[in-house]
Amino acid sequence: MTDRSTLRQAQGAAGTRILGVGSFQPEKIVTNDDLSKIMDTNDQWIRERVGIVERRFAEKDESLVDMAVKAGTAALADAGVDPSEVDTVILPNCTMPTQIPNAAAQVADRIGITHPAAFDLNAACAGFCYGLGVASDLIRAGSAKKALVIGAEKLTDHVDPVDRANAIIFADGAGAAVVGAADTAQIGPVAWGSAGEHVDLIYMRDDKWIYQEGQSVFRWATTQIAPIALHALELSGLEPSDVDVLIPHQANLRIVEAIAKKLRAKGAREDMVVADDIKYSGNTSSASIPLALDHMRKAGTAKQGDVVLAVGFGAGLSYAGQAFICP
Repeated sequence: MTDRSTLRQAQGAAGTRILGVGSFQPEKIVTNDDLSKIMDTNDQWIRERVGIVERRFAEKDESLVDMAVKAGTAALADAGVDPSEVDTVILPNCTMPTQIPNAAAQVADRIGITHPAAFDLNAACAGFCYGLGVASDLIRAGSAKKALVIGAEKLTDHVDPVDRANAIIFADGAGAAVVGAADTAQIGPVAWGSAGEHVDLIYMRDDKWIYQEGQSVFRWATTQIAPIALHALELSGLEPSDVDVLIPHQANLRIVEAIAKKLRAKGAREDMVVADDIKYSGNTSSASIPLALDHMRKAGTAKQGDVVLAVGFGAGLSYAGQAFICP
């Protein structure tokens, strides 16, 4: 009997960190008053129920891939990373109009990233946290050195424009982060999972339109997401009082506020900054967390070195969260 050859394992980094972030939103601003002209709604009704003042809609010829390219390019510039340094592109989304080809390979090629591992990831509104977790673990395992994670959505292609319950919520955009190696952990372990027993709460109606049971999703999110966020902190060895910035998925301002209230009841500080990007961006699904992070950095409400807690949740139902250090 001959001796078998021994396989070699890659050696990864001790930790990971976000090197830079970027985002893109279409130019077209749609106010609540604009929507009131095509459906039975008004500005006060929308603000009271979901907290949105305005949102961005892409033009017909402006694609998910177009928006992802712009967000990814901005993130690389922010990180000071040349496209040639990136070996992995992960593109969370749930609105790519085709099953194949995927968006990630197209986006990588247009940015100038040569022959990377490139794949799409669909965890709906939890997608960015899923993608960030995968990127971090790939780098720690030695399977990647630098990864570009881009959450991008063109939700307006999949929303019935006269469905008052859903058309007021969703919008278009993209947000991205560059992830690389670090000597110590600056991205914590991901706390993720799913609740498949609730799969019928968010789905594609008539195989065309996004539909959600709003009240049921609201009740689930306001009771189940705070414990997931707390678990993410526990995995990272942190306490709620350590959190400087909270960025929940921007689904509904009332949900965001309910999550923050529950975390403060568990010890989070009163001065913890809470993302409210939904007011002017709407719900952009997998793009909402990186969009909010980029906007908060530019506004100075999220600062370099801050402990950020992000948590996403959406169709599936899927959820994920992690703590990380703001770049």
